Amino acid sequence: MKKLFSLLLVLGIVLVLAACGSSEDADGSSGEGEESITPETIVMGFVPSQDSDTIADTIKPLADQLGEELGKEVEGKVMTSYNALVEAMGANQVHIGFIPAFGYVLANEQYGAEVILKSERYGSGTYKAQYVVKADSDIEELADLEGKIWAYPDKGSTSGYLFPANQLMMEFDYDSAPQLETEFFSGTTAAGGHDTAALAVYEGDADVATTFDDVRTELEGEYPDVMEKLKVIGYTQDIPNDTISVTKELDDELVQEIKDVFLSFNENEEMIKIMNEVYNWDAIIEASDEEYKVVKDTYKKFKDNIEL
Repeated sequence: MKKLFSLLLVLGIVLVLAACGSSEDADGSSGEGEESITPETIVMGFVPSQDSDTIADTIKPLADQLGEELGKEVEGKVMTSYNALVEAMGANQVHIGFIPAFGYVLANEQYGAEVILKSERYGSGTYKAQYVVKADSDIEELADLEGKIWAYPDKGSTSGYLFPANQLMMEFDYDSAPQLETEFFSGTTAAGGHDTAALAVYEGDADVATTFDDVRTELEGEYPDVMEKLKVIGYTQDIPNDTISVTKELDDELVQEIKDVFLSFNENEEMIKIMNEVYNWDAIIEASDEEYKVVKDTYKKFKDNIEL
């Protein structure tokens, strides 16, 4: 009888442990105690690439349409900087981030964020950064930038800071980004946006701006002579386009639904028009982490020297 009781007790413990394991598998918990989440309100985070006070209103129809398709409330939130967006994703205050390549690398490295989609512009999934100076200046090549004032959008910007800094450090033999800023340039300014960086040059407050290619087309409406007043003296290597990334905790099925809805927006003229107004996206295409290896490799070389 004692042997039978012991056998039943062992079987009972096994069944309880099996039930616990099944319960964890069912709710999406990982072996490390992490659980997938399906938030009641999904928050999308944006950082303006342009100095626009109306971006929140512009993206509202996009959020509303995504929410309607998903059957959930979706809120669009405009962040103050790329770094603020990355931190918000790390804290699950933002679940979907419209972030450039460098911002994605930070979010992936620090918080496990996953890229699911990226932009397509002019039929390409990559772009270059450009160096913009006054057309009547004596600056003709990168070497002429020594001793000049550099305007960049944000240190979290891939095209506005990371790739130009990397290129200049390699070409002129500087070991760190702070050294480049203080020894190669006579001064720097964080302008807050690609268009405002270019305008700093246009208005004479800086000698060179690093921006996406070609920020001048975004300024022509308000500054009709910008193509004549500003010239491009060089470009960086190719950069993978900006991303739609999600936090690692989001439920896999929900992530797939989000991905499918965004891809369906390619057939929705109103939605693509919004993406074009906000970030100059012509289409939304699939993306993988492997495509951002060039950005990861660049960041690794200077991560201890680039202070965000």
